[in-house]
Amino acid sequence: MPFYQRAGSLPAKRHIQFRRPDGGLYAEELFSTKGFESAYSLLYHLRPPTATLAVGEWRRKRPRFVPNEPVRNRHFLTKRSAVHGDAVEARVPVLGNDDITIAIAQVDAPMNYFYRNAGGDELLFVHEGDGRLATPFGTIDYTAHDYLMVPCGTTYTLSPNAPTRLVVHESRGHITTPKKFRNEFGQLAEHAPYYERDFRAPALAAPVEAQGEFEVRVANGTRLATYTVQNHPFDVVGWDGYCFPYAFNVDEYAPVTGKLHQPPPSHATFEAPGAAFCVFVPRLFDYHPLAIPVPYNHSSVDCDEVLYYVSGNFMSRRGVEEGSITLHAAGAPHGPQPGAVEASLGKTGTDELAIMVDTFAPLGIAEDSAALEDASYYRSWVEEPARAGR
Repeated sequence: MPFYQRAGSLPAKRHIQFRRPDGGLYAEELFSTKGFESAYSLLYHLRPPTATLAVGEWRRKRPRFVPNEPVRNRHFLTKRSAVHGDAVEARVPVLGNDDITIAIAQVDAPMNYFYRNAGGDELLFVHEGDGRLATPFGTIDYTAHDYLMVPCGTTYTLSPNAPTRLVVHESRGHITTPKKFRNEFGQLAEHAPYYERDFRAPALAAPVEAQGEFEVRVANGTRLATYTVQNHPFDVVGWDGYCFPYAFNVDEYAPVTGKLHQPPPSHATFEAPGAAFCVFVPRLFDYHPLAIPVPYNHSSVDCDEVLYYVSGNFMSRRGVEEGSITLHAAGAPHGPQPGAVEASLGKTGTDELAIMVDTFAPLGIAEDSAALEDASYYRSWVEEPARAGR
């Protein structure tokens, strides 16, 4: 996030001597993005984070994607998945391209190792459950409807207090708030649907002084490794800067409403290379006397649209349920299903909650998601022939 945070003990200036009570030097770490040219933070460790005892293989199954051929709209019922585990091993990829992978995870176990995605930012959406994300920057207690933004290269663990259902977005680049919501200084502008105080930074606890053998699993795209490090990764006494994990709960989102139907970009939350994120939260409907509340028919001519249905009444869609993922593919028009337009007339608001990702390169279908698909979804816009009266 483009605003400054600091926590714990810090020296008066960067890159100067900063000593422990025993006289030894704290180990300064520059946590930088885009080389030295973009957002960064400085962390101060009890001991160097570089002390690596061993590097080995991480035998993790790599996701395989097949083209959406023939091109069609698709529907995945993710609650059919029987995969459980920790926040990394429980991931079931559903869709992906060279810019982003979208997966679901049913998390019912803590991570007994550390994880670091060095290939891009991760955006975790908490459908249900609560627990704790722990990082060198501190901890974030999460709850239902939180987005957890984890910057590229952050070492973390996730421990659920209750079974947690996640939607995992693994970007190949950096995830930021949309530029249109920021002023020239990087501050969220007055017209933005959220404010800096809605974003929860980590709470830094006392540093973990342990030494021993700590497993850190590292991913960088399809390249994997297991590091064994000597010093506990969470031995930070202080940090400051602009690059850090944070949480944002979509219940705090202030939706834009208007006289006529507002298009998805008015509900934006984040953006990343090749992807745009939106959220549809409970809101008042349009106030023109002849307004049609549900979305109009739409041809996605240059992007694939992915919706994850969280809760509420999805009045423009039939056959979806909580946990459904729909893919509306470029080249395949979509819109309200038969009867939805007439049924919406006169409604004054909606209680639906859904998150969306638009991608600007075609998405592939993960082989592991085939068992979750409702293969007849593309026919859900077909109007049933009228029956003759007796």
